[in-house]
Amino acid sequence: MKMKSLIAALLASATLGVVAAQAADLAVVSGDTGNGLEFLRSQLDRFEQETGNKVTIVPMPSSTTDQFGQYKLWLAAGNADIDVYQTDVIWAPQLADQFLDLADAAKDVVGEHFPSIIESQTVNGKLVALPAFTDAPALYYRKDLLDKYGKSVPKTWSELAATAKEVQDGERAAGNADMQGFVFQGNAYEGLTCDALEWVKSYGGGQIIEADGSISINNPQAVAALEQAKSWIGTIAPQGVLSYQEEESRGVWQLGNAVFMRNWPYAYQLGNGDDSAVKGKFDVAPLPAGEGEGARSAATLGGWNVAVSKYSKNPDEAIKLALFLSSKDVQKERAIKQSNLPTIVALYDDADIAESQPIIPNWKEVFQNAVPRPSAPAKVKYNEVSSLFWSAVHETLSGKGTAAENLELLEAKLTELKGDAW
Repeated sequence: MKMKSLIAALLASATLGVVAAQAADLAVVSGDTGNGLEFLRSQLDRFEQETGNKVTIVPMPSSTTDQFGQYKLWLAAGNADIDVYQTDVIWAPQLADQFLDLADAAKDVVGEHFPSIIESQTVNGKLVALPAFTDAPALYYRKDLLDKYGKSVPKTWSELAATAKEVQDGERAAGNADMQGFVFQGNAYEGLTCDALEWVKSYGGGQIIEADGSISINNPQAVAALEQAKSWIGTIAPQGVLSYQEEESRGVWQLGNAVFMRNWPYAYQLGNGDDSAVKGKFDVAPLPAGEGEGARSAATLGGWNVAVSKYSKNPDEAIKLALFLSSKDVQKERAIKQSNLPTIVALYDDADIAESQPIIPNWKEVFQNAVPRPSAPAKVKYNEVSSLFWSAVHETLSGKGTAAENLELLEAKLTELKGDAW
């Protein structure tokens, strides 16, 4: 019996050794805003229980510009400490060489996602990243204040400016000196590229660089769009909006100090939290249209994905983590708890999501107005293109030159950057 007990103990020890050998220590980077890190941690706890792996979150700045800069430094150095990266939808062409091809690992699930999103993450036949959620911003508006002043949801930017000014002034006169008409992302970073692209496109001013590679930004419609936005600073938007990113905008809004806000879907769930001054008092609508030929509502296409570093010491387990974070179950829970838009088509008809987040089925109208940033035509030079664009816009909003002057200079810089081809 002693010998049998010894053999059993050795076998048990060997089994534990196999489990320990299979377990891996993984690291994922995240620049999630709001309560996004808390949600991610809850999902990673599930993954750890199911696989025996351990996953550490490496927090990143909320600025996508800062994130991208850090990613490039790490990847260029062959950093093996990070296994899984959360990536913006526009980064695939620029980082493709640094990530593993996930096409074979995901062959059974890619068909569940919107084809256009899978296409956006495919570079030269290589599936660079798996979609986690998609994004398109909307106009958040205070239902209670519009009702109070007998106003309807604005359909154009001019209507928004007029309504915002009237309600803002009325509320200030009634005692809320902090009330602002409109808050958005005015800081000089990728977020301003998103906002300003919407303004320009909504006026029929193109997409900075068109699909054929032509530089289109220097045109009268784009000038009119940026001059309109410039007129908001110090009138319906605070001077400080020039330093706002998503969270600063949400902070003002959630304290009840804005009539309108431009932001992404994540702000909807947080705005209806128990600690929010605007809980139950707001709704969302497509962003306003501009004026003139080609005017329309436009919403910059966003979204986040998960990619596996080719330098990972545990590539198989890292791929499992990427598949998990992009899975139907995780996307459903993210939709319910975070109000993030799924990339899996079937989830838009999911009864649980519709019941807990009726805004998600309704976001289809916003999503139909989505406009991609020019990352495809600009390819590896997109980051420079975006930086030049947001800088020109920020100069204009700050009163440093007119929109016409700044866009003419921008066109010259983009032409020089382009050279013979993108």
